[in-house]
Amino acid sequence: MAENEKSIRFGIMGCAEIARKVSRAIHLAPNASLVAIASRSIHKAKQFAVQNKLSENVKLYGSYDELLDDPFVDAVYMPLPTSLHVKWAVRAAEKGKHVLLEKPTAIDVKMFDDMLKACESKGVQFMDASMWYHHPRTAKMKEFLSNSDLFGRVKAVSIIHSSSSYHGTPEFLENDIRVKPDLDALGALGDTGWYCIGAILWTMNQKLPTTVTALPTTIRNSAGVILSCNASMYWDEEQIVATFYCSFISHETMELAVCGSNGTFHVEDFIIPYDESSAEFSFTSGAKFVDLHIGWNVKPQEVRVATDIPQEAMMIQEFSRLVKGIKDHGLQPDAKWGQTSRITQLVLDAVRNSIDNGYEAVQM
Repeated sequence: MAENEKSIRFGIMGCAEIARKVSRAIHLAPNASLVAIASRSIHKAKQFAVQNKLSENVKLYGSYDELLDDPFVDAVYMPLPTSLHVKWAVRAAEKGKHVLLEKPTAIDVKMFDDMLKACESKGVQFMDASMWYHHPRTAKMKEFLSNSDLFGRVKAVSIIHSSSSYHGTPEFLENDIRVKPDLDALGALGDTGWYCIGAILWTMNQKLPTTVTALPTTIRNSAGVILSCNASMYWDEEQIVATFYCSFISHETMELAVCGSNGTFHVEDFIIPYDESSAEFSFTSGAKFVDLHIGWNVKPQEVRVATDIPQEAMMIQEFSRLVKGIKDHGLQPDAKWGQTSRITQLVLDAVRNSIDNGYEAVQM
């Protein structure tokens, strides 16, 4: 299919590094095309187009408003600093553009609600750009967690743990927007912690915890931005505890582990698979120690899930499918994605409030 015949036409607002990955994803998705790039200057937009070998048919704009005024743009992807999200997401919705928003979605849930209300009032699709939800491995992992014979159930005193961390370079820790309080005040909690919280809530079928408590291990930079933190989440009815660790100053981790009544589950690379063409997870079911406790009766089983296109292209494909349903068939936006983001934002806010209030427990 020729590029100009593809279904949904995307504009990218902002030339952040992650936009390079998503522009490639739009090209790889079978039902989307990239038609416009906007930056705060036309020079930056031209530079992005050259560096990423974009088609000369992609329009280049020196302001975000110019892109939003383009009637040929159906949807926008926004890799802007978090502090700018509410302004531009609301403006995009008002212009009738569907919104794919980089995470974290907002500084707090009030700002998030302003964005979601704008999208809902204009009937446009909202989704945050957490790519891992769209990998077929994720659906396969959910199958295992839902299999009562293999996994049992997440029950009292069960533990869920997630971590997302990487070791920022001195340049990153000094100059990246994610360590600037006026641009991304949430720091590691908003960047890597967003994934941890989302993964835990995904495991719990988006049920909010009863209590959220940050642990007294938070590290901040001189501007007060979080570089590393830990927190726990507790579900009173089920008596389930989840913990997570997020950081800009530790070795690379992207882990999720869940213990059930009859099985355990572990994935090491849930955010970005080691290989974009396939991804794995492992599980152990019915494990017991053998006689004399010198070994186990079973070993972990590996499950591999192959893909034709990378997970970010699957995200674009799914978003475009939803937009096409709205645009061509009068369907309603899928509210699941906005609610998933909102619940994640609520827990993120609770962790931040716990840190700011001396690590007190926050009731949800």
